[in-house]
Amino acid sequence: MADSIVVTRTVPAPVLDRLRSAGNLWVWPHDRDIDLDVLRRRLVDAAGLYCMLADPVDAGLLDVAPKLRAVSTMAVGVDNIDLEACRLRGIAVGHTPDVLTDSTADMAWTLLMASSRRLAEGVAYVRAGSWDRWDPGTLLGHDITGSTLGVIGMGRIGQAVARRATGFDMPIIYASRSPVQEIEDEVGAEYVGLVELFARSDHVVVCVPLTDETEGLIGPEALRLMKPTANLVNVSRGPVVDSDALVEALSTGQIRCAGLDVTDPEPIPPDHPLVHLPNCTVVPHVGSATERTRLAMADLAADNLIASLAGKPMPRPVV
Repeated sequence: MADSIVVTRTVPAPVLDRLRSAGNLWVWPHDRDIDLDVLRRRLVDAAGLYCMLADPVDAGLLDVAPKLRAVSTMAVGVDNIDLEACRLRGIAVGHTPDVLTDSTADMAWTLLMASSRRLAEGVAYVRAGSWDRWDPGTLLGHDITGSTLGVIGMGRIGQAVARRATGFDMPIIYASRSPVQEIEDEVGAEYVGLVELFARSDHVVVCVPLTDETEGLIGPEALRLMKPTANLVNVSRGPVVDSDALVEALSTGQIRCAGLDVTDPEPIPPDHPLVHLPNCTVVPHVGSATERTRLAMADLAADNLIASLAGKPMPRPVV
């Protein structure tokens, strides 16, 4: 009897065809997060789960899925998955690192530049009909070339962000669990503590995974340590930044600006203060949203699931 596979969101047709070759496929047909009651019912007989970063895969869900052998998420981060509960049940878990590194680093730089040079404000200014003349004091932003870049989390994405800084002649400092000699040798990055990073950086780019240790990492104290001209960019996970503290810091001039690809809550409500602050650029978690990258993510997530259901190691298991 063929294995049953549950897919929580429609992915490209070639990927679905590959998954069909590995088992009986059921795909959530709607363009929104899967209904959890539906997911529970579908997992009762499922051997494989192909999920998204918004799907909570916790112990309660796993309890109704006694036949589940493999979970594959179309994401790098796995904070939505209870890894210990999976381990105790012998369920393999895979994710999609590497393939989205460059697109996410590009987005970090897009936000860094857009917030520093006040792009969103400039677009709104033109659309409102306010551009009636050239004025030397209109929408003055901050230089990027020669400014100091601080990267928090020097993993794959953090390193890609740092490499891009060399084209702007930026001193690069970073804070991470441990020094990364490769990036120090390659771009001259300097390993520092968080307090020093906050105090010295003109741009703070957050690239850490969401863990108990990093949740709320950028809170009131961290924001107080930053320069009043600082720019905060978050391409990691929303809860790493305390949203209320960031609203306060941006509203009072404690820091100059911010660019957010991720938010807490997510999706962020349209009436949230961060959405309406002119010095905060918010986009809807699109760091990996290029056609090439999303197809590569979908393919790798399928590779993980197909391999595991066939009794083989996943190409990219969660370690």
